[in-house]
Amino acid sequence: MITWANRWQIPLYLTGILAGAAVGILLPSATPVFTALVNPTLIVLLFATFLAVPFVEIGRAARDVRFLAAILLLNFALVPALVFGLSRFVAHDRAILVGVLLVLLAPCIDYVVVFTRIAGGAASRLLAVSPVVMLVQLALLPVFIGLMAGPDVIDGIDIAPFTSAFGLFVVLPMGLAALTQALGRRVAVARMVERSMDAAMVPILAVIVAAHVGTVRDHVSALLGVLPVYVAFLVAAPLLGVVVSRLFRQDAATARATVFSGSTRNSLVVLPLALALPQPLAAASAAVVAQTVVELIGMIVLVRVVPRLIPR
Repeated sequence: MITWANRWQIPLYLTGILAGAAVGILLPSATPVFTALVNPTLIVLLFATFLAVPFVEIGRAARDVRFLAAILLLNFALVPALVFGLSRFVAHDRAILVGVLLVLLAPCIDYVVVFTRIAGGAASRLLAVSPVVMLVQLALLPVFIGLMAGPDVIDGIDIAPFTSAFGLFVVLPMGLAALTQALGRRVAVARMVERSMDAAMVPILAVIVAAHVGTVRDHVSALLGVLPVYVAFLVAAPLLGVVVSRLFRQDAATARATVFSGSTRNSLVVLPLALALPQPLAAASAAVVAQTVVELIGMIVLVRVVPRLIPR
């Protein structure tokens, strides 16, 4: 079942999102229930996300200097330049701008491995560098947002709930995931948790979308304006990945991994941070949810297009 779920992960994610949206729209009276479930659900979701990050592989990632350099150049130099240009189209709406920057500046560390594997890329190399990518993005995200949205945005954010959200939704599940991985080498229950948590992703996504579909609906006019930005990103980012792969003279499998690293974003990790923003920036979380939907649809296309762009 795990193999089957991994093979059909993209359509299963989409099913969870669509099911949650349908429930949230058809049963608005249930929204408070789903809202109450959001925090524990996000903790479980991020625990499952971080379980896919091989923390013990940080040393091996550091030794794979050439691949790591390509990934860091793409995700923390070229992609931010692309995001800055695209974000100017929504710069008039501060909340949407912050949401776009939050999600597009954070490279994916979890299901990018699935997409890479489906497309015949070097998924194991991405797994190895994912802890480094995660730590770098957490360090640089506030810096990039301050530069691209203005220092007044950072100054206007109450740091207390943001810090609490970081501890609750990043540090806690990351620590639990690292502990589970360590125990998995000796404890059968921990190994079972590692193998089975992916199955929880679909209902978790359904709950999150059901809780926030009302926010998306309330900001639908602004979100219609941001959809072309997300589509443009999914067209331009893979091309940047191809350029970097050629610059570093990568083989086909490694080049495909580089392309997917630059094209997929870390929406599941930044969503809790978007939810911790003050009320004037509440639409940022809707922008993050919208990007998730666009990206999953785009991945159905990219897993077929990238092997043609980069043949063996």
